[in-house]
Order: sequence, then structure tokens, then C-alpha cells
Amino acid sequence: MLAVFEKGERIRHIGHLDIQRSVQRGLRRSGLPVAYSQGFNPHILITFASALSTGACGKREIMDVTMAGDVEAEEFLEKMNRAMPPEMQLKEARAVDNKHPSLMGMVAAADYDLLIRDEAQGEKLAAALPEMMKKDQIMATRKTKTKLSECDIKPLIYSLYAEKKDGKTHLRAMMTLTERESCKPQMLLEALKAQAGIEAEVRMLVTREGLYGLNETGALAPLENM
Repeated sequence: MLAVFEKGERIRHIGHLDIQRSVQRGLRRSGLPVAYSQGFNPHILITFASALSTGACGKREIMDVTMAGDVEAEEFLEKMNRAMPPEMQLKEARAVDNKHPSLMGMVAAADYDLLIRDEAQGEKLAAALPEMMKKDQIMATRKTKTKLSECDIKPLIYSLYAEKKDGKTHLRAMMTLTERESCKPQMLLEALKAQAGIEAEVRMLVTREGLYGLNETGALAPLENM
């Protein structure tokens, strides 16, 4: 069963492992016929399309739960939403067969809303955005567990623009997200800060609005529809 769920702002500081545990507990409480792995320590067969960073919200996160019996999508949604906390409600579900491709392998991009908390900083960042996008290269620091490295993130940005909502600046970014390479919101912010000449910390609320894959024509399409 492929399902779309949210990670609300109140639980944005919960990490991915805790999200997994919450979903597993919800599945057990729901009474749904979920499938378990074989072996000494069986666990519920569930995969997530992409781990969401600690501190970020998610509007349309995606998971795939292997069922041990036939379940209608409506029943799955009803029972899961009764078992899950208000901040992690499911929005959609549909049955998929065992031949459905791996969710992680299908992810190609993510759509982000980056709310800049400070109004003055938001205006500076928005003003610097067009000039940054004119550059042939946009250099940013990529952090791994073992090292820091410089990389060009411009090829990883599908679209980027600023908009005002309720007096606050929002940066809307569609960026590459694959198993091999990605542009994280913090990398984008650091590059834009350098362009705007901002040295102070910029506080922002990251919301991942959706996950996308590439359809038959090579165009981005919502992952839950593929």
C-alpha cells in the first residue's frame, strides 16, 4: 500500500528513525494485516521514499507498506488515521503490487518552501536571488560524515523564486534529490547568504511540499502518482 502522509510543524524536530517507529506503532495499533520480515527479529515491511531532515516539516511524505492480505485504500486510511497522532495524518493511499519500483530509486527531486523568519533578511535574500541565478556556477559546501567539499549546485536547481506571504519571504525551490546527488535547503541558503552579503545566522522553517520522479517523457511528476 502506497501512502502519503504529513509531518507537522509541532513534530519537526523528530528524526527519521522516530518517524519510522511512530508509523510502525500506528500500523500495529490499527489492526491492519501488515506483512513482517522473516528471521530471528521480524519487523514490519515498510519503506520510505526519502528521509526527511530533522527540523523540517513534510506535506506529502511517501511510504510503501507491504500488506499480508487484501485491504481497500479507504479502510487503510481510516484505520491508520485513528491510530496515528494528529501531526502525522495520512492524506492518500492506493494499492500497488509487488512489482512496483523502489520508492527511493524513483525519487528525482523535491519541492521546498523555505520560510525566512526575519523580514529584513528575507528581503535581502530575495533581492540577491536573481543575480545569483545569473551565475554560471553557484558554489556551496557539501557536508558528509567524513569531510567538507565544494560543489556547484546550479545544475541541481530546477526552479527557484521568492514570494511574499503574510509579510514574510518564502523561497520556493525545486531541487534535485536522488540517491547519488542532492541539493539540500541549507546548502542553497548558504550560497544565497553569500550572494546577499549576510554573515549572521538566518533562521528558516523548511517544509518539503512534495517528492517527484521522472515520468515516461522525462518530466517531473508527483511521485505518489507514478
